[in-house]
Amino acid sequence: MPAHDLLTVDEAAERLDDPRLDYARTLDRTVVHREALAEVFVTDTRSLGGDAHAAAAQLPRLHAYFGDHLLRPRLHDPVLLLEACRQAGLAIAHTHYAVPFDHKFVLTTLSVAIDRPDRMVVGRAPSALKMLASIDDKRVKEGRVVGYDARFRLFVDDAEVGTAVVGLRFKSPESYRRLRSSNRSGAPLPSTARFEFTVPGEVPAPYLVGRASDENVVLAGLRTDADVVSASMRVLPEHPSLFDHAQDHIPGMVLAEAARQLALNALLEARGTSPAKAYVAGITAAFTAFGELEPRTDLLARVRPAGENTQEGDVYYTQGGTVEYPSDPAASSAVEVDVRQEDVSICRLDVALVRVTS
Repeated sequence: MPAHDLLTVDEAAERLDDPRLDYARTLDRTVVHREALAEVFVTDTRSLGGDAHAAAAQLPRLHAYFGDHLLRPRLHDPVLLLEACRQAGLAIAHTHYAVPFDHKFVLTTLSVAIDRPDRMVVGRAPSALKMLASIDDKRVKEGRVVGYDARFRLFVDDAEVGTAVVGLRFKSPESYRRLRSSNRSGAPLPSTARFEFTVPGEVPAPYLVGRASDENVVLAGLRTDADVVSASMRVLPEHPSLFDHAQDHIPGMVLAEAARQLALNALLEARGTSPAKAYVAGITAAFTAFGELEPRTDLLARVRPAGENTQEGDVYYTQGGTVEYPSDPAASSAVEVDVRQEDVSICRLDVALVRVTS
């Protein structure tokens, strides 16, 4: 993501009389479409003028889902930062663009890139996340904002760590019903509140996908065939973070989690790198269709051949070990993941991994 596309710190300071963000309490949960207060991370948003905004979030030191990783030293989960950006994108839409609260928000793309994982070490106090947002590709229909891409610069405890993008489209209740009905050829919408899911195969041991708790494993039936690792999704509708509230489809953040877990296992199979020593420094996802609840969801992962990653890397030191991080994100171990339903791709993701040694 070109740096010139994003709001600079100096520009932010010039456009805001008091650039300090409030970290004292989280936003109203309805502003970020959460039911549980524990799942709200954004604490403030402020307009910087025009289509520039700032947002704040607090990163917890421990969380049952976002903190459940084997990696040592403990680093903040990049998916936690991505979730904070997703919540900020929703809050900005409601607060600064008057998007009605009854509208449905549809994800079109997600990405996060952590350039300095050494600055992501979990400390003795909760970390403050600052997000400088530039609204791009803003779509206006009949005087109303109906979508945009929010591009973020990310700062953890005032140190810049990376970037993120959240693509959103806003649908009125009727427009959303028409869209989903068209997707489903008129079939009624299901709900995770009532839908009975089957587990499509054996659930792997948590350490094989970088988790400590089996309650956070979202894959089943791991298989390796030549250079492709595959699995099916284990949908957990009662999971308090992945399904904070009932859904009529599989959320994009859940697909991203499944891709992350499969990428870690694929790197283990291809190169013997333990998930306990691999940090997911980047995820890019493009969604082409809704993840429906009824069909089985399959994922296929391929580690990009080492020959395609030719640049020398940098080494950063953390409190618990070193992070070997390439000068160019493309030079890290990259895993391509395809998410499919009924043999049709619904989402493609690229997952960048870096090795942590201690």
